Amino acid sequence: MTVILQKFNPEDSNFCKITAKRAAWHTRMMLDTSARLLRLLSLLQVRRDWTGAGLAERLGVTVRTVRRDVDRLRSLGYPVQASPGVAGGYRLGAGGALPPLLLDDDEAVAVAVGLRTAAGGTVTGIEETSIRALAKLEQVLPSRLRHRVTALQASTVPLSGSGPTVDPDVLTVVAGACRGFERLRFGYRDRDGTVSRRSVEPYHLVHTGRRWYLMAWDVDRGDWRTFRVDRIAAATATGQRFVPRDPPDAATYVSEAVSVAPYRHRARVSLQAPAEVVAERVPPTVGLLEAVDENTCVLTTGSDSLDALAVHLVLIGVDFRVLEPPELVDHIRMLADRLGRA
Repeated sequence: MTVILQKFNPEDSNFCKITAKRAAWHTRMMLDTSARLLRLLSLLQVRRDWTGAGLAERLGVTVRTVRRDVDRLRSLGYPVQASPGVAGGYRLGAGGALPPLLLDDDEAVAVAVGLRTAAGGTVTGIEETSIRALAKLEQVLPSRLRHRVTALQASTVPLSGSGPTVDPDVLTVVAGACRGFERLRFGYRDRDGTVSRRSVEPYHLVHTGRRWYLMAWDVDRGDWRTFRVDRIAAATATGQRFVPRDPPDAATYVSEAVSVAPYRHRARVSLQAPAEVVAERVPPTVGLLEAVDENTCVLTTGSDSLDALAVHLVLIGVDFRVLEPPELVDHIRMLADRLGRA
């Protein structure tokens, strides 16, 4: 049997077509791989820990492909950590340099707006840092996004307040401990000025617009507690991990803690209006709203003064009925008589 070997002629049309198809296929594969690496990096930045199966499902590839892509990210300098075993997975570790962040249009605008707000916000000492970071971000923003940010800046006038500010180092330590389920120790000054040492299992930070609160499990008291972050000093992450409990809803818990629990008088009032209507007039820091039906809701609030409670309820501007306490009912009747005589 005779085998005839024919040398490819680069000028042959069939050879050119095959070569072009192969080049297009390789280009497409490279683009797909690059896009997948960017998606993988974005996922690793969004959440602390991922299983290989979880990443494979999100990316629509096999676990083996995830392993190869992780190796590619490492070769590019990204410190992707892996832990073996059934409960193992991947985590983006801290490296010697800050890796580029992947932001879509809305995320980029949100970061820019957040930096502008931080320049005059409630966290002490980060104004200049926020402005420097914003300047770097705006240099790389596409013109369409830069126009959105600039328009918002030109239309917004901040109203400075004199409320308490938070130490950014304390805020960073607390947030990191919440994220890593790590016990915290800190000094705390309560509303009466009493200072104590606390050991807690931190869960969530809640920002009301004026103040920062930490919701945590108080280890020594065996109960849930809220702490104003501006009253926290010398916060230290102990390195001791804890098994997460089933926490209450952070926003609801903090709302009740700051609007009801600290006060002498606690009131529950039925309001003849939908909860969403009343919510426009009663912020979460003033009271806790519960919808009863489409036309009625219950407000739980507190105050050290029955006069202040009565006036506040009247100024909400809807009909109401006091459910508790009885002394508030008597006080409102007395005020109604006085107003009637006037």
